[in-house]
Amino acid sequence: MPKQSAGLLLFREAPGRVEVLLVHPGGPIWAKKDEGAWSIPKGEFGEDESPLEAARREFEEETGFAPSGEAIPLEPLLQPSGKWVHAWAMRADFDPAALKSNTFSLEWPPNSGRRQEFPEVDRAAWFPLEEARRKILRGQAPFLQQLMQKLGGESRRGMKEVAAP
Repeated sequence: MPKQSAGLLLFREAPGRVEVLLVHPGGPIWAKKDEGAWSIPKGEFGEDESPLEAARREFEEETGFAPSGEAIPLEPLLQPSGKWVHAWAMRADFDPAALKSNTFSLEWPPNSGRRQEFPEVDRAAWFPLEEARRKILRGQAPFLQQLMQKLGGESRRGMKEVAAP
């Protein structure tokens, strides 16, 4: 069975637009990457956990924040790596300055024998949809379009912002 991840796509309304919260992966491999490197907060889950429970848990582990509100289901996406990502949109606000991520250990520099701790997420930011489309990992970009379709009559103003280039 292919690996599966679950995550939350937080969104908020700003004057005249919708913004989404994305996170940047921590560690030296991602340090100098920006466009096409950001993600929704997400992580893997096993058979003993529901995807939505995993999405909430992973969001809190990666940001230090436990959002509450209606979880709007989005269609799962098959990533270029072969992993499936399940996601839910949620209207909530979060201050990126309050980011508090869990960490992981990595031998760095490679073959040095030294292990270092790095944050799983080194920063979070709110992006208008047009900019989010450039920042988010290619395989997750359809979540932005799905969000706007789900918002439907509630908010059409961002639709053309996430149209395919």
